[in-house]
Amino acid sequence: MTSQPNGLKRALGPVLLTLYGVGVTVGAGIYVLVGEVAGIAGLAAPMAFLLSGVIAGLSALSYAELAVLFPKAGGEAAYVNAAFARHWLTTLVGLLVVVTGITSAATVLLGFVGYLNELIAVPKAVALICVVAGLAAVTFWGVAESLTIVAFTTVLEVGGLVLVIGGGLPSLAALPAALPDMLPGFEASIWLAVVSSSVLAFFAFIGFEDIVNMAEEVRQPSRTLPLAIVLTLIVSVLLYMLLAVTAVLTVPPNVLAQSDAPLALVFARSGGNPELLSGIAALAVVNGALIQIIMASRLIYGMARLGRLPAVFGHVNAITRTPDYAIICISAIVLICALTLPITDLAAYASLAVLLVFTIVNVALLKLRGTVPRDRPRFSVPLLIPVAGALASFALFAFGLGREVGLFGY
Repeated sequence: MTSQPNGLKRALGPVLLTLYGVGVTVGAGIYVLVGEVAGIAGLAAPMAFLLSGVIAGLSALSYAELAVLFPKAGGEAAYVNAAFARHWLTTLVGLLVVVTGITSAATVLLGFVGYLNELIAVPKAVALICVVAGLAAVTFWGVAESLTIVAFTTVLEVGGLVLVIGGGLPSLAALPAALPDMLPGFEASIWLAVVSSSVLAFFAFIGFEDIVNMAEEVRQPSRTLPLAIVLTLIVSVLLYMLLAVTAVLTVPPNVLAQSDAPLALVFARSGGNPELLSGIAALAVVNGALIQIIMASRLIYGMARLGRLPAVFGHVNAITRTPDYAIICISAIVLICALTLPITDLAAYASLAVLLVFTIVNVALLKLRGTVPRDRPRFSVPLLIPVAGALASFALFAFGLGREVGLFGY
C-alpha cells in the first residue's frame, strides 16, 4: 500500500516497526527506574517487572487485534470512537495517551541528565533545552529518517543491557540462595511492596501501544502491526527479568535506589567501565524520548484529523511530510514538564494514565466484538484476554492511585 498524496508516507516494515517498539519500551524505563523499583521491592524487584509484564501482555494482545481492525494514526482514540461514538470519551482517551507520551519523554530525559553527569557536568536546564531542541529537529526531519536513527540507537541500548547482564553473570551464583527472598510467597507485606513497585515498573513497559499510532505509515498493517507488538513484549519481558535479577544480586537494592545512574553502578560493581555504560545509557534514554515525541505528535495529528483537536495540529509539512505544528507543541510541553517535575512523579503519572487507557481499550474491544464486518482483516484473541486485560489494568491503576494519595505505605 502506498501513501496517499496528502497523507503520511507508508515507509515502515516489520523490522523498523519492531525496533521502534523495542526502542521505546526497553530504552526508557529500565535504564532510569530499575533503582527506584528495587528500592521499594528489594530483592523481589524481578517479580514486580514480571507482574507488570503480564498485565501489559494482556493488553498488548487486545491492541494487536484492534490495530488490524482500525489501522489509524489516532490509535486508542480511533478504537474508542468506533466502540462508543462518544466525542468526550474519544477526546479523553486521546489526551490521556498524549499525557503518557509527554510524561514518559520528560521522565527519560531526566534520566538522561543523570547519566550525562556521570560523563560531564552540565546544568540540568541547559542539557534539557539542548536535547529537546535536537529531538524536535530529528522528528521534524521525517518518519523514515527518525526511525532509522531509532533503530540504530536501539541496537546500542539493547547492547548496553547485554553488557550489564554479561558483566553480572558471576553474581548469578548467588541466585539459589537469594531465590526465597525474590519470591513473595504468602507474605502480605512483600506482596504489597511488589504490587506498589509494579506501578513504577509498569512504566518500563510503556511503548508497545505506541506502535499502533504509526499505523498509517506502515506497509501491510494487518501483518506487520500484530507481529511488531508481540515481538516487542517478548523481548522486553526477557530482558527486564534478566536485568532485574542481575542488578539486585550485584548491588544491594537500597544502594541501587540512591543512584541517578543505576545501571552504570551495576556495571561498575561488575568490573566494567561505568563511563562506557553511561554513554550508552544516555543515548538509550534520549532514544526513548525521541520515540515518545514521535508518538505523541502523531496522536494529536490523528485526533485533529478526527476533528477532536484544533485542525492546526493536523497540518502536514509539504517538504518533510511530517506533522510539524504537532511536533513543536509536544516538544515544548515535554521540556516544561522535565524542568518542573520530579522523575518518580512523572513516571507514576505516565503509568496511571496508560493503565486507565488500557482499561478503556480492552472494554472497547469487548464492545466491538461481533460488530465489525467479516471482510475486514482479522487478528483475533480469545475473549478471556480483553476481560482479564481490563480487570488487571484497572486493579493496578486503582492501587497506584491509592499509592499516590497516600493510602499505602510505599
